[in-house]
Amino acid sequence: MSRRALNRRGTVNTLLLVGEGETEVAFLTHMKSLCAPRGCGLYVKVICAHGKGAKHVVDVAIRQSRNAAFDSVAALLDTDTDWNDQVQQRATEHCIRLLLSRPCVEAMLLRALGRSATGRTLKKRLKQLVQDPMDSHSYATLFDEHALEAARRNERVIEDLFRLFGR
Repeated sequence: MSRRALNRRGTVNTLLLVGEGETEVAFLTHMKSLCAPRGCGLYVKVICAHGKGAKHVVDVAIRQSRNAAFDSVAALLDTDTDWNDQVQQRATEHCIRLLLSRPCVEAMLLRALGRSATGRTLKKRLKQLVQDPMDSHSYATLFDEHALEAARRNERVIEDLFRLFGR
């Protein structure tokens, strides 16, 4: 094989995304499918922290980033449970980008669609729009590229995700 054929692969940037729960992971996986297709030069790994609050999500991100050298690490988490300055400081110390859903990911997604995000029935209201919030394919119709581009102006989490994906 010639030398030129051996050096065809370029460098690939790596991104670790940690979601607090299944809904966050499904949305992150949907964003990954839109923004980081194969061969784009970005490898994205999405993992689930299985809830337990903001501190646990940051701890999972720290442990996972120690296992492999990722170029960037980000965590999508809710601010409604276990969120405080110590958690934020710990994430900053370990270079983890925090994507904060205020107060929860369901509220952020409803606001992105231009819906009201107040009240106690946020999960139920999101489920009416997205058949299965824990399945990444469920987000394809409502959160296509055009809808997400429009939502990035109003929702900082979506803007930050686009920036992490290099867009």
